Amino acid sequence: MKSWKMAATAVLLIAVPFSVPASENSDTYRQLKLFGDVFERVRADYVEEVTDEELVESAIRGMLTSLDPHSSYLDADSFRDMQVQTRGEFGGLGIEVTMENGLVKVVSPIDDTPAFRAGVQAGDLITHLDEEPVLGLNLNDAVDRMRGPVGTDIKVTIRRGESEPFDVTITRAVITVQSVRHRMEGDIGYVRITSFNEQTTTGLTNAIVDLKKQLGDQLHGIVLDLRNNPGGLLDEAISVSDAFLDRGEIVSTRGRYSEDAQRWNADSGDLTDGLPVVVLINGGSASASEIVAGALQDHRRAVIMGTKSFGKGSVQTIIPLGGHGAMRLTTARYYTPSGRSIQAKGIDPDIVVERAKLETLQTGPSRSEADLRGRLDNEADEKAEPAEAGTPTADVALEDYQLARAIDLLRGLALFNARAVN
Repeated sequence: MKSWKMAATAVLLIAVPFSVPASENSDTYRQLKLFGDVFERVRADYVEEVTDEELVESAIRGMLTSLDPHSSYLDADSFRDMQVQTRGEFGGLGIEVTMENGLVKVVSPIDDTPAFRAGVQAGDLITHLDEEPVLGLNLNDAVDRMRGPVGTDIKVTIRRGESEPFDVTITRAVITVQSVRHRMEGDIGYVRITSFNEQTTTGLTNAIVDLKKQLGDQLHGIVLDLRNNPGGLLDEAISVSDAFLDRGEIVSTRGRYSEDAQRWNADSGDLTDGLPVVVLINGGSASASEIVAGALQDHRRAVIMGTKSFGKGSVQTIIPLGGHGAMRLTTARYYTPSGRSIQAKGIDPDIVVERAKLETLQTGPSRSEADLRGRLDNEADEKAEPAEAGTPTADVALEDYQLARAIDLLRGLALFNARAVN
């Protein structure tokens, strides 16, 4: 399978470009003089002494965070943390976050992390950290406060919907992300992708190979679970999509200049050999998850089920700044093969299935023909061979209603296709 890698480099020049028209050149000088005047006044008269490094980094942070919620400055420590995270292991609470109206918004909790086990949900708004308000902090500052020594606690105040805010105490831990998990649900293969890091495509390939090995011709479909998957690496999203596609465009990006547009196409070969696929998404499915869902939906390769996705359709390029960390800059937008922009719209599922909790209703004893005295026996009873026991979805439905509906759909398709062949 083809492998994609994106790299970005840049040279930061502290100089006024002389190729611009004189009027623009003059305006740039005036703006730089204004910055210099403010810089000197703060350095000289602020109530406490502030270093030049602190002032410059704060100015850069403000410049980037004012652009959009995803552009930001990464100091050297944050840059190292980001590089570790994309490799699949990092320290913290285990949540992907963004900013909304001055508060920290949870994009999604990562499976089997402290935040996940504490009950944090996608869409939660974090208003206080250890009783200190989040309002007034930028995203990097808030993330820094959530980090800390492994084993220490942090009290997080959460606002969920219209409910009253409540506190949750979470113990920090080293977060090791196993990005792909799989299991069998009877004759259906279940594959869960929690994030798109450097291990994801390999994990998906191994999962599908293992499911085929265990079930062989009895494997009747695949559920690809992307719920609460906050995204990750673009090249991994492309290669995961390619695993299910035999040809055609996967995703395109368009930036400020038309010549910077890029397109990625699938290589021949479908890892699942054309098995029916259902992709589960919800409001915590963002970025790379939406690329995969959008590509498979546009090519009618999978049925998308669940609820509308998050709607993060922008590309962030990490630009190292030569020993001073890096900048995360929004440089383009994603588009699905049909030309849809994901940004602020998300992916609408083909079949909407809300999260639900079911319970079994207790009913009184019932009677059937088999209970009647003197009934006629079924002449086929003695000739019939014992039926193979399938895995019922009743237990799954009680725990995960959306997954149960996906399994039912795939089993229905398998039954329909078998009857069509016969």
